[in-house]
Amino acid sequence: MAAPVFNCKNADDVLKAVRDYNISFVQFWFVDILGTLKSFQITPKELEGAFEEGMGFDGSSILGFTRIEESDMIAYPDPTTFQLCSWRPTDRPVARMFCDIQKPDGSAYEGDSRWVLKRALEKAAERGYTYYVGPELEFFLFEDEKGTKIIDRGGYFDAPPLDLGNDVRRDIIFSLEQMGYPIEYSHHEVAPSQHEIDLRYAEGMKMADTAMTYRVVVKEIARKHGIYATFMPKPIFGENGSGMHVHQSLFKNGKNVFFDANDEYHLTAEGKSYIAGILKHAPEFTCITNQWVNSYKRLVPGYEAPVYVAWARRNRSALVRVPMYKPGKEAATRMELRSPDPAANPYLSFAVMLAAGLKGIEEGYELPDPVEENIFAMDAPTLSEHGITALPGSLYEAAIEMRNSEMVRECLGDHIHTNFYNNKIKEWDQYRTQVTEYEIENYLPVL
Repeated sequence: MAAPVFNCKNADDVLKAVRDYNISFVQFWFVDILGTLKSFQITPKELEGAFEEGMGFDGSSILGFTRIEESDMIAYPDPTTFQLCSWRPTDRPVARMFCDIQKPDGSAYEGDSRWVLKRALEKAAERGYTYYVGPELEFFLFEDEKGTKIIDRGGYFDAPPLDLGNDVRRDIIFSLEQMGYPIEYSHHEVAPSQHEIDLRYAEGMKMADTAMTYRVVVKEIARKHGIYATFMPKPIFGENGSGMHVHQSLFKNGKNVFFDANDEYHLTAEGKSYIAGILKHAPEFTCITNQWVNSYKRLVPGYEAPVYVAWARRNRSALVRVPMYKPGKEAATRMELRSPDPAANPYLSFAVMLAAGLKGIEEGYELPDPVEENIFAMDAPTLSEHGITALPGSLYEAAIEMRNSEMVRECLGDHIHTNFYNNKIKEWDQYRTQVTEYEIENYLPVL
Protein backbone atom coordinates (compact mmCIF):
# COMPACT_ATOMS: atom_id res chain seq x y z
CA MET A 1 0.00 0.00 0.00
CA ALA A 2 1.28 3.45 -0.93
CA ALA A 3 2.30 5.71 1.96
CA PRO A 4 -0.26 8.42 2.71
CA VAL A 5 0.35 12.05 1.79
CA PHE A 6 -0.95 14.29 4.55
CA ASN A 7 -2.57 17.67 4.17
CA CYS A 8 -2.76 18.65 7.83
CA LYS A 9 -4.07 22.11 8.59
CA ASN A 10 -3.84 22.19 12.38
CA ALA A 11 -2.67 20.32 15.47
CA ASP A 12 -5.84 18.18 15.65
CA ASP A 13 -5.18 16.85 12.14
CA VAL A 14 -1.63 15.88 13.15
CA LEU A 15 -2.71 14.19 16.39
CA LYS A 16 -5.29 12.16 14.49
CA ALA A 17 -2.74 11.10 11.84
CA VAL A 18 -0.28 10.03 14.55
CA ARG A 19 -2.94 7.83 16.14
CA ASP A 20 -4.33 6.43 12.89
CA TYR A 21 -0.94 5.43 11.47
CA ASN A 22 0.65 4.23 14.72
CA ILE A 23 3.54 6.67 14.36
CA SER A 24 6.42 5.91 16.71
CA PHE A 25 8.30 9.21 16.76
CA VAL A 26 7.90 12.72 15.42
CA GLN A 27 11.04 14.58 14.38
CA PHE A 28 11.18 18.36 14.85
CA TRP A 29 13.26 19.97 12.10
CA PHE A 30 14.88 23.41 11.87
CA VAL A 31 18.15 24.80 10.50
CA ASP A 32 21.08 26.82 11.80
CA ILE A 33 22.11 30.01 9.99
CA LEU A 34 24.11 28.05 7.37
CA GLY A 35 21.15 25.83 6.54
CA THR A 36 22.45 22.73 8.31
CA LEU A 37 19.50 20.61 9.36
CA LYS A 38 18.96 20.19 13.10
CA SER A 39 16.51 17.69 14.54
CA PHE A 40 15.25 16.14 17.73
CA GLN A 41 12.44 13.66 18.11
CA ILE A 42 9.61 13.25 20.57
CA THR A 43 7.16 10.47 21.33
CA PRO A 44 3.48 10.86 20.42
CA LYS A 45 2.47 11.43 24.04
CA GLU A 46 4.49 14.67 24.09
CA LEU A 47 2.96 15.99 20.89
CA GLU A 48 -0.13 17.74 22.23
CA GLY A 49 1.96 19.68 24.75
CA ALA A 50 4.45 20.57 22.02
CA PHE A 51 1.71 22.23 19.98
CA GLU A 52 0.50 24.18 23.01
CA GLU A 53 3.78 25.21 24.61
CA GLY A 54 6.55 24.27 22.14
CA MET A 55 9.61 22.22 22.99
CA GLY A 56 12.57 23.92 24.68
CA PHE A 57 16.19 23.41 23.69
CA ASP A 58 19.63 24.96 24.22
CA GLY A 59 20.11 27.57 21.51
CA SER A 60 23.72 28.29 22.51
CA SER A 61 24.75 24.96 20.98
CA ILE A 62 23.33 25.87 17.53
CA LEU A 63 25.59 27.79 15.13
CA GLY A 64 24.65 31.44 14.91
CA PHE A 65 21.77 31.17 17.36
CA THR A 66 22.48 32.77 20.71
CA ARG A 67 24.90 33.34 23.57
CA ILE A 68 25.06 30.92 26.46
CA GLU A 69 23.56 33.40 28.94
CA GLU A 70 20.38 33.67 26.89
CA SER A 71 20.26 30.17 25.48
CA ASP A 72 16.67 29.06 26.05
CA MET A 73 14.87 28.59 22.73
CA ILE A 74 11.48 27.06 21.98
CA ALA A 75 10.59 25.08 18.84
CA TYR A 76 6.96 25.31 17.73
CA PRO A 77 6.01 22.68 15.12
CA ASP A 78 4.22 23.80 11.97
CA PRO A 79 1.37 21.28 11.51
CA THR A 80 1.06 22.03 7.79
CA THR A 81 4.52 20.47 7.23
CA PHE A 82 3.63 17.09 8.79
CA GLN A 83 4.70 14.13 6.62
CA LEU A 84 6.04 10.62 7.12
CA CYS A 85 9.78 10.18 6.63
CA SER A 86 9.57 8.07 3.48
CA TRP A 87 13.05 6.58 3.90
CA ARG A 88 12.26 5.13 7.35
CA PRO A 89 10.60 1.74 8.09
CA THR A 90 6.85 1.58 7.45
CA ASP A 91 5.75 -0.74 10.30
CA ARG A 92 6.18 1.95 13.02
CA PRO A 93 6.64 5.01 10.84
CA VAL A 94 8.50 8.16 11.79
CA ALA A 95 7.10 11.57 10.88
CA ARG A 96 8.59 15.04 10.76
CA MET A 97 7.51 18.67 11.03
CA PHE A 98 9.41 21.88 10.44
CA CYS A 99 9.51 24.27 13.37
CA ASP A 100 9.42 27.99 13.97
CA ILE A 101 11.84 29.09 16.67
CA GLN A 102 10.71 31.51 19.36
CA LYS A 103 12.16 33.11 22.47
CA PRO A 104 10.69 32.35 25.91
CA ASP A 105 8.63 35.57 25.76
CA GLY A 106 6.82 34.23 22.68
CA SER A 107 8.43 36.54 20.13
CA ALA A 108 10.02 35.25 16.93
CA TYR A 109 13.71 34.49 17.24
CA GLU A 110 15.89 36.71 15.04
CA GLY A 111 18.30 33.85 14.30
CA ASP A 112 15.61 31.63 12.77
CA SER A 113 16.12 31.35 9.00
CA ARG A 114 12.49 30.37 8.51
CA TRP A 115 11.41 33.60 10.21
CA VAL A 116 13.61 35.63 7.83
CA LEU A 117 11.87 34.09 4.82
CA LYS A 118 8.46 34.45 6.44
CA ARG A 119 9.13 38.16 6.94
CA ALA A 120 10.17 38.59 3.29
CA LEU A 121 7.05 36.76 2.11
CA GLU A 122 4.86 38.95 4.31
CA LYS A 123 6.41 42.04 2.75
CA ALA A 124 5.54 40.67 -0.69
CA ALA A 125 2.03 39.81 0.49
CA GLU A 126 1.49 43.41 1.63
CA ARG A 127 1.79 44.36 -2.04
CA GLY A 128 -0.57 41.55 -3.02
CA TYR A 129 2.20 39.26 -4.32
CA THR A 130 2.62 35.52 -3.88
CA TYR A 131 6.20 34.37 -4.49
CA TYR A 132 6.71 31.13 -6.41
CA VAL A 133 10.03 29.32 -6.64
CA GLY A 134 11.30 26.34 -8.61
CA PRO A 135 14.90 25.36 -7.80
CA GLU A 136 16.97 22.81 -9.72
CA LEU A 137 19.32 21.15 -7.23
CA GLU A 138 22.18 19.22 -8.83
CA PHE A 139 24.27 16.66 -6.94
CA PHE A 140 27.09 14.15 -7.38
CA LEU A 141 27.02 10.44 -6.52
CA PHE A 142 30.35 9.05 -5.31
CA GLU A 143 31.43 5.65 -4.00
CA ASP A 144 31.82 7.05 -0.47
CA GLU A 145 32.29 10.27 1.48
CA LYS A 146 36.08 9.89 1.65
CA GLY A 147 36.80 10.87 -1.95
CA THR A 148 35.41 11.66 -5.37
CA LYS A 149 35.49 8.24 -7.00
CA ILE A 150 32.68 8.43 -9.56
CA ILE A 151 30.05 5.75 -10.17
CA ASP A 152 29.64 6.49 -13.90
CA ARG A 153 31.13 8.43 -16.79
CA GLY A 154 27.83 9.62 -18.20
CA GLY A 155 27.25 13.11 -19.58
CA TYR A 156 24.30 15.39 -20.17
CA PHE A 157 21.05 13.42 -20.70
CA ASP A 158 22.97 10.16 -21.17
CA ALA A 159 20.94 7.00 -20.71
CA PRO A 160 21.99 3.68 -19.16
CA PRO A 161 24.46 2.02 -19.36
CA LEU A 162 26.43 5.31 -19.37
CA ASP A 163 24.09 6.64 -16.68
CA LEU A 164 24.51 4.32 -13.70
CA GLY A 165 22.54 6.55 -11.32
CA ASN A 166 19.18 5.87 -12.94
CA ASP A 167 17.98 3.48 -10.23
CA VAL A 168 19.12 5.83 -7.47
CA ARG A 169 17.24 8.76 -9.01
CA ARG A 170 14.16 6.62 -9.47
CA ASP A 171 14.10 5.66 -5.78
CA ILE A 172 14.68 9.29 -4.77
CA ILE A 173 11.70 10.34 -6.89
CA PHE A 174 9.49 7.63 -5.40
CA SER A 175 10.51 8.71 -1.91
CA LEU A 176 9.79 12.39 -2.61
CA GLU A 177 6.44 11.59 -4.21
CA GLN A 178 5.46 9.57 -1.15
CA MET A 179 5.88 12.79 0.83
CA GLY A 180 3.66 14.73 -1.58
CA TYR A 181 6.35 16.49 -3.62
CA PRO A 182 5.63 16.49 -7.37
CA ILE A 183 8.63 15.91 -9.63
CA GLU A 184 8.88 17.35 -13.14
CA TYR A 185 11.79 15.33 -14.53
CA SER A 186 15.22 13.92 -13.76
CA HIS A 187 18.34 13.27 -15.80
CA HIS A 188 22.08 12.79 -15.81
CA GLU A 189 23.92 16.11 -15.75
CA VAL A 190 27.01 17.29 -17.69
CA ALA A 191 29.75 16.02 -15.37
CA PRO A 192 30.50 12.34 -14.69
CA SER A 193 28.39 11.01 -11.82
CA GLN A 194 26.37 14.27 -11.66
CA HIS A 195 22.58 14.23 -11.51
CA GLU A 196 19.53 16.48 -11.32
CA ILE A 197 15.94 16.02 -10.18
CA ASP A 198 13.63 18.97 -10.75
CA LEU A 199 10.88 19.85 -8.30
CA ARG A 200 7.64 21.42 -9.50
CA TYR A 201 7.49 25.09 -8.49
CA ALA A 202 5.69 26.03 -5.26
CA GLU A 203 5.12 28.95 -2.89
CA GLY A 204 8.33 30.23 -1.32
CA MET A 205 8.09 28.81 2.20
CA LYS A 206 6.78 25.47 1.03
CA MET A 207 9.63 25.25 -1.46
CA ALA A 208 12.30 26.11 1.10
CA ASP A 209 10.98 23.29 3.33
CA THR A 210 10.87 21.04 0.26
CA ALA A 211 14.47 21.85 -0.69
CA MET A 212 15.64 20.89 2.80
CA THR A 213 13.66 17.65 2.58
CA TYR A 214 15.02 16.96 -0.91
CA ARG A 215 18.61 17.17 0.35
CA VAL A 216 17.86 14.71 3.15
CA VAL A 217 16.04 12.27 0.86
CA VAL A 218 18.80 12.32 -1.78
CA LYS A 219 21.45 11.52 0.81
CA GLU A 220 19.39 8.85 2.58
CA ILE A 221 18.42 7.00 -0.61
CA ALA A 222 22.00 7.14 -1.89
CA ARG A 223 23.14 5.66 1.43
CA LYS A 224 20.66 2.80 1.02
CA HIS A 225 22.27 2.10 -2.36
CA GLY A 226 25.68 1.97 -0.67
CA ILE A 227 26.98 5.20 -2.21
CA TYR A 228 27.32 8.83 -1.15
CA ALA A 229 25.46 11.88 -2.45
CA THR A 230 26.93 15.35 -2.10
CA PHE A 231 25.68 18.87 -2.82
CA MET A 232 29.23 20.23 -2.64
CA PRO A 233 29.35 22.91 -5.38
CA LYS A 234 32.64 21.87 -7.03
CA PRO A 235 33.98 18.49 -5.92
CA ILE A 236 35.95 17.58 -9.10
CA PHE A 237 38.61 19.78 -10.67
CA GLY A 238 38.08 20.34 -14.39
CA GLU A 239 34.42 19.30 -14.39
CA ASN A 240 31.22 21.30 -14.09
CA GLY A 241 30.10 22.08 -10.56
CA SER A 242 26.62 21.66 -9.12
CA GLY A 243 24.23 24.58 -9.29
CA MET A 244 20.80 25.42 -7.95
CA HIS A 245 19.19 27.42 -10.74
CA VAL A 246 16.23 29.18 -9.14
CA HIS A 247 13.16 29.90 -11.27
CA GLN A 248 10.97 32.56 -9.67
CA SER A 249 7.83 34.57 -10.35
CA LEU A 250 5.24 36.71 -8.62
CA PHE A 251 1.48 36.22 -8.81
CA LYS A 252 -1.30 38.62 -7.85
CA ASN A 253 -4.97 37.63 -7.75
CA GLY A 254 -4.10 34.38 -9.50
CA LYS A 255 -2.34 36.08 -12.42
CA ASN A 256 1.36 36.14 -13.31
CA VAL A 257 2.69 39.61 -12.51
CA PHE A 258 5.61 39.16 -14.92
CA PHE A 259 3.61 38.48 -18.12
CA ASP A 260 2.69 41.13 -20.70
CA ALA A 261 1.51 39.82 -24.08
CA ASN A 262 2.24 43.13 -25.80
CA ASP A 263 5.82 43.63 -24.63
CA GLU A 264 8.81 42.75 -26.84
CA TYR A 265 10.08 40.34 -24.17
CA HIS A 266 6.61 39.49 -22.85
CA LEU A 267 7.56 41.12 -19.54
CA THR A 268 5.61 43.69 -17.54
CA ALA A 269 7.24 46.78 -16.05
CA GLU A 270 7.08 45.04 -12.67
CA GLY A 271 8.73 41.94 -14.10
CA LYS A 272 11.52 43.99 -15.63
CA SER A 273 12.12 45.94 -12.43
CA TYR A 274 12.15 42.70 -10.41
CA ILE A 275 14.87 41.26 -12.70
CA ALA A 276 16.77 44.56 -12.56
CA GLY A 277 16.69 44.33 -8.75
CA ILE A 278 18.16 40.83 -8.90
CA LEU A 279 20.93 41.98 -11.24
CA LYS A 280 21.80 45.09 -9.24
CA HIS A 281 21.96 43.37 -5.87
CA ALA A 282 23.30 39.95 -6.93
CA PRO A 283 26.90 40.77 -5.90
CA GLU A 284 25.57 41.77 -2.47
CA PHE A 285 23.62 38.55 -1.83
CA THR A 286 26.06 36.11 -3.47
CA CYS A 287 27.57 35.33 -0.05
CA ILE A 288 24.16 33.91 0.91
CA THR A 289 23.44 31.97 -2.29
CA ASN A 290 27.06 30.77 -2.59
CA GLN A 291 28.21 30.56 0.99
CA TRP A 292 31.25 28.28 0.97
CA VAL A 293 34.89 28.66 -0.06
CA ASN A 294 34.25 25.84 -2.52
CA SER A 295 31.34 27.76 -4.10
CA TYR A 296 33.84 30.05 -5.83
CA LYS A 297 35.63 27.12 -7.46
CA ARG A 298 32.38 26.68 -9.41
CA LEU A 299 31.79 30.37 -10.13
CA VAL A 300 34.46 30.68 -12.81
CA PRO A 301 34.00 31.16 -16.58
CA GLY A 302 33.87 28.09 -18.80
CA TYR A 303 31.94 25.60 -16.72
CA GLU A 304 28.35 26.75 -17.36
CA ALA A 305 28.33 28.72 -14.09
CA PRO A 306 27.35 32.33 -14.78
CA VAL A 307 29.63 34.91 -13.20
CA TYR A 308 28.70 37.93 -15.34
CA VAL A 309 25.86 40.21 -14.32
CA ALA A 310 23.57 40.30 -17.36
CA TRP A 311 20.30 38.76 -18.52
CA ALA A 312 19.19 36.97 -21.66
CA ARG A 313 16.47 34.73 -23.08
CA ARG A 314 18.48 32.03 -24.85
CA ASN A 315 21.97 32.69 -23.54
CA ARG A 316 22.97 30.40 -20.68
CA SER A 317 26.19 32.30 -19.98
CA ALA A 318 24.14 35.15 -18.48
CA LEU A 319 23.40 35.37 -14.76
CA VAL A 320 19.64 35.64 -15.34
CA ARG A 321 17.69 33.87 -18.04
CA VAL A 322 14.07 34.57 -18.98
CA PRO A 323 12.85 31.43 -20.79
CA MET A 324 11.18 32.20 -24.13
CA TYR A 325 7.41 32.72 -23.94
CA LYS A 326 5.21 29.94 -25.34
CA PRO A 327 1.64 30.88 -26.36
CA GLY A 328 -0.89 29.67 -23.83
CA LYS A 329 1.79 29.40 -21.13
CA GLU A 330 1.37 32.82 -19.54
CA ALA A 331 1.57 31.35 -16.05
CA ALA A 332 5.02 29.92 -16.86
CA THR A 333 6.60 33.33 -17.51
CA ARG A 334 9.45 33.56 -15.02
CA MET A 335 13.08 34.45 -14.47
CA GLU A 336 15.86 32.00 -13.70
CA LEU A 337 18.80 32.98 -11.50
CA ARG A 338 21.67 30.65 -12.41
CA SER A 339 24.38 31.50 -9.85
CA PRO A 340 23.14 29.87 -6.58
CA ASP A 341 24.43 26.46 -5.56
CA PRO A 342 22.62 23.62 -3.80
CA ALA A 343 24.69 23.86 -0.60
CA ALA A 344 23.11 27.21 0.31
CA ASN A 345 20.56 27.86 3.06
CA PRO A 346 17.33 27.86 0.99
CA TYR A 347 15.40 30.04 3.46
CA LEU A 348 17.94 32.84 3.42
CA SER A 349 18.61 32.43 -0.31
CA PHE A 350 14.96 32.76 -1.32
CA ALA A 351 14.53 35.66 1.11
CA VAL A 352 17.41 37.75 -0.29
CA MET A 353 16.39 37.06 -3.89
CA LEU A 354 12.83 38.16 -3.16
CA ALA A 355 14.04 41.23 -1.26
CA ALA A 356 16.27 42.27 -4.18
CA GLY A 357 13.48 41.83 -6.70
CA LEU A 358 10.97 43.74 -4.58
CA LYS A 359 13.44 46.58 -4.12
CA GLY A 360 13.75 46.76 -7.88
CA ILE A 361 9.96 47.08 -8.16
CA GLU A 362 9.65 49.58 -5.32
CA GLU A 363 12.34 51.86 -6.74
CA GLY A 364 11.49 51.32 -10.40
CA TYR A 365 14.87 49.94 -11.48
CA GLU A 366 15.34 49.91 -15.25
CA LEU A 367 16.28 46.65 -16.93
CA PRO A 368 19.16 46.90 -19.42
CA ASP A 369 18.95 45.20 -22.82
CA PRO A 370 19.48 41.44 -22.90
CA VAL A 371 22.88 40.07 -23.92
CA GLU A 372 22.50 37.10 -26.24
CA GLU A 373 26.17 36.75 -27.23
CA ASN A 374 28.42 34.28 -25.42
CA ILE A 375 29.68 36.38 -22.53
CA PHE A 376 32.42 33.85 -21.72
CA ALA A 377 34.01 34.68 -25.09
CA MET A 378 34.07 38.46 -24.48
CA ASP A 379 37.30 40.25 -23.64
CA ALA A 380 37.51 42.98 -20.99
CA PRO A 381 36.81 45.91 -23.34
CA THR A 382 33.73 44.16 -24.76
CA LEU A 383 32.43 43.42 -21.28
CA SER A 384 32.93 47.06 -20.36
CA GLU A 385 31.19 48.19 -23.55
CA HIS A 386 28.12 46.16 -22.58
CA GLY A 387 28.30 47.40 -18.99
CA ILE A 388 28.73 43.83 -17.73
CA THR A 389 30.26 43.40 -14.29
CA ALA A 390 31.14 40.17 -12.45
CA LEU A 391 30.05 38.47 -9.27
CA PRO A 392 32.54 38.33 -6.38
CA GLY A 393 35.46 36.04 -7.16
CA SER A 394 35.98 34.62 -3.67
CA LEU A 395 34.16 34.06 -0.41
CA TYR A 396 36.05 36.99 1.08
CA GLU A 397 34.96 39.39 -1.67
CA ALA A 398 31.38 38.15 -1.35
CA ALA A 399 31.40 38.57 2.44
CA ILE A 400 32.59 42.17 2.13
CA GLU A 401 29.87 42.93 -0.44
CA MET A 402 27.29 41.43 1.92
CA ARG A 403 28.64 43.31 4.94
CA ASN A 404 28.25 46.62 3.10
CA SER A 405 24.75 45.89 1.77
CA GLU A 406 21.88 47.65 3.49
CA MET A 407 19.44 45.61 1.40
CA VAL A 408 20.84 42.30 2.68
CA ARG A 409 21.09 43.59 6.26
CA GLU A 410 17.48 44.73 6.22
CA CYS A 411 16.34 41.38 4.79
CA LEU A 412 18.31 39.16 7.18
CA GLY A 413 18.10 41.37 10.26
CA ASP A 414 21.13 42.48 12.24
CA HIS A 415 21.52 39.19 14.12
CA ILE A 416 21.87 36.85 11.15
CA HIS A 417 23.65 39.45 9.02
CA THR A 418 26.38 39.88 11.65
CA ASN A 419 26.70 36.22 12.61
CA PHE A 420 26.71 35.03 9.00
CA TYR A 421 29.40 37.54 8.05
CA ASN A 422 31.58 36.62 11.03
CA ASN A 423 31.25 32.93 10.23
CA LYS A 424 32.25 33.45 6.58
CA ILE A 425 35.28 35.58 7.47
CA LYS A 426 36.37 32.87 9.90
CA GLU A 427 35.96 30.23 7.18
CA TRP A 428 37.97 32.34 4.74
CA ASP A 429 40.79 32.82 7.27
CA GLN A 430 40.92 29.08 7.94
CA TYR A 431 41.06 28.39 4.21
CA ARG A 432 43.62 31.00 3.19
CA THR A 433 46.13 29.91 5.83
CA GLN A 434 46.15 26.29 4.58
CA VAL A 435 49.17 25.02 2.67
CA THR A 436 47.76 23.00 -0.23
CA GLU A 437 49.06 20.13 -2.36
CA TYR A 438 49.18 22.56 -5.27
CA GLU A 439 51.69 24.73 -3.42
CA ILE A 440 53.83 21.79 -2.34
CA GLU A 441 53.93 20.34 -5.87
CA ASN A 442 54.60 23.62 -7.67
CA TYR A 443 56.72 25.65 -5.27
CA LEU A 444 58.68 23.27 -3.08
CA PRO A 445 60.85 21.87 -5.92
CA VAL A 446 61.86 25.32 -7.20
CA LEU A 447 61.84 27.69 -4.24
